[in-house]
Amino acid sequence: MADEGRVAAGDGYAVSPDLNAVGEGYGFRKLRRELGVTEFGVNVITIPPGYETGRHFHDDQQELYFVHRGAVEIEFGDGSKHELREGGAARVDPATVRKLRNPSDSDDAVYLVTGAKGGYVGRDAHQPEGETHR
Repeated sequence: MADEGRVAAGDGYAVSPDLNAVGEGYGFRKLRRELGVTEFGVNVITIPPGYETGRHFHDDQQELYFVHRGAVEIEFGDGSKHELREGGAARVDPATVRKLRNPSDSDDAVYLVTGAKGGYVGRDAHQPEGETHR
């Protein structure tokens, strides 16, 4: 068994047993860097109760936000606001202005953000030779 509590890497993979293996406290936990991701951006962000991010947009990358723990309110440039609870997700195009806020007065919010440019690859999974799915 690999070292518990630390990122482990092998030939073609890297794993983190939990979020603490890639950082602690508030702000960004750089999954891309810590796991060696090269095909897309990915971070976990932890924000305290009541915290609000600044407004921002991107030049090229579309983003997907996924709420892991707590809740996040996402506000778009058109003024619309949407609350994402645990398991909730939002896709945001590059030029769309957005900001996020933790609406709780007592609980941290933890969310995953992935970003990429270039489009969907399509279904390209295969089974190793001689193996069949049951």
